[in-house]
Amino acid sequence: MKKTSCFPVLCILTMYLTLALGSCSGTRKLKYFQDVQETDRAVPVSIASYMDPVIQPDDILSINVNTTDPSATASINSRNGIYVNSSSSQSGSANPLTGYRINKEGGVDIPVLGSVKLAGLTTLQAREVVRKQALNFFNNPVVDVRFSNFKITVIGEVNHPASYVLPNEQVSVLDAIGYAGDLTTYGRRTNILLIRKTTDQKAFTVKLDLTKKEVLNSPYFYLRQNDVIYVEPLPTKTLNNDNNFIKYITVIATVFTAVVLAKRYL
Repeated sequence: MKKTSCFPVLCILTMYLTLALGSCSGTRKLKYFQDVQETDRAVPVSIASYMDPVIQPDDILSINVNTTDPSATASINSRNGIYVNSSSSQSGSANPLTGYRINKEGGVDIPVLGSVKLAGLTTLQAREVVRKQALNFFNNPVVDVRFSNFKITVIGEVNHPASYVLPNEQVSVLDAIGYAGDLTTYGRRTNILLIRKTTDQKAFTVKLDLTKKEVLNSPYFYLRQNDVIYVEPLPTKTLNNDNNFIKYITVIATVFTAVVLAKRYL
């Protein structure tokens, strides 16, 4: 009786094992915070301290001053638009930005109140400065100051890349990814690039690893206005593209068939 070679069987098992291991490896790459252990009780994890962002030249502020003088109140607040929450839209669009733009000298000109310097202050500090100025004209004015253009941009391997104008200032890198609809399966979670512009009109970059819990305690966990998040693709994106994957399997099958035929006839 002719002895049957086990070579084809070994080749098939090897091919299936390779694909299975590749699938398991791909699943691990999709997980966030991989070093957090599963336990029966909650384990405290330290998180970065939040620091209020400071006002910079070219920022746009919504400055509302309510007084007992209706005409003065209307004049001061006329430049403030109605904010539209862009987080609910995939485009990240919002109403045209209105408000008081900080000039190159760091100040703004407010009707009735005059010129006020606000650059370098947090919105809380700016509120007190504007209120102090308003006390020269009105009794017990109520002042609110907030960013109108607190914008972040998320690009790369996310489901909804866009620029987002946000209604609040305390925004983390996880919030940004959430606004963008999470990373795609091809997003590289170990190498998230943060691009931040400094006050002297320069920029620096920081790499963040979302598979490690240490990112929660990073000084760059909370974002600043005009930050850009770039999610680079995994090297396997090209390979796992539908057309390329079919070509990949076709090449394997062709090579496998050639080896079997060569083993049998030669």
